[in-house]
Amino acid sequence: MSDPHIDPAGNTQAFRAFAHQQDAAAAKEQPSRLPIWIAVAVVLLVALGVVAYLMLG
Repeated sequence: MSDPHIDPAGNTQAFRAFAHQQDAAAAKEQPSRLPIWIAVAVVLLVALGVVAYLMLG
């Protein structure tokens, strides 16, 4: 049986198409992590508030 996989380094045109595809995939924007950091800050503030309430109350 022959291998259906074509090596992109086999010819220049295939390699250029392969390299362009890799660049396009790398250029995608990552989702913002700001909501996660805000949630972590809120949880920390609530935890500090509970600890302060228990120590003072």
